[in-house]
Amino acid sequence: MRVQASNGTVIITGASRGIGAATAKLAAARGFSVAVNFATSRAEAAAIAEEIIAAGGRACPIQADVAREEDVIRLFETVERELGPIKALVNNAAITGGFSRVESVSAKTLKQVMAVNVTGAFLCAREAVRRMSTLRGGAGGAIVNISSRAARIGSAGEWVHYAASKGAIDSFTIGLAREVATEGIRVNAVAPGLIDTGLHAANGAPDRLSRLTSTIPMQRPGTALEVAEAVLWLLSPAASYTTGAILEVGGGR
Repeated sequence: MRVQASNGTVIITGASRGIGAATAKLAAARGFSVAVNFATSRAEAAAIAEEIIAAGGRACPIQADVAREEDVIRLFETVERELGPIKALVNNAAITGGFSRVESVSAKTLKQVMAVNVTGAFLCAREAVRRMSTLRGGAGGAIVNISSRAARIGSAGEWVHYAASKGAIDSFTIGLAREVATEGIRVNAVAPGLIDTGLHAANGAPDRLSRLTSTIPMQRPGTALEVAEAVLWLLSPAASYTTGAILEVGGGR
């Protein structure tokens, strides 16, 4: 017989590493059953799920490319079958498109960044609302979108294309929050600043954090766990009157 975790099931997209992995582990520790979504990093996602299970939690790694509608539908159907009713969604999956000035960005890169970062978030939120909305017989729930401080500062000379995609996420968060506010669903975003993950090295700038630390009022980069704590607060009953908010976790930058 399936045993439900105390807080229900959360889907975390792009949960195989960085902020997504930290959020998955913290969510499990807070009583959620966790769907550890990944696009290509199967071994890493499996390791996160195994760590959660070893600690007494419930988790399942599930492959899905959030930019593909059929994958998103399959993701949600699999999660319901394997882990039970979906109570929360964390739209974390994203790509940067690499470092580039606007004058050098290709149409292919723009299409890929917007497909994953914007279309993916829309599709996942759509499926979550269809299941959570009290108008559709759901029990309500919460959605947290992972934005970025890049949406506010623009990231000139680095990745304006990525910043623009996160600006879209901010608008999406506010609009969806107001659309489903009377349907038992809260929608918020967390906007991380400079966070110490493998993202920077993976994009070819391993020295980026040290180079930009002086621009952070707190004089240090954040950690993935600090971002995860913000996400879990927004998912919790402690944030019951918070919707349409964009919570900055950037050390004041």
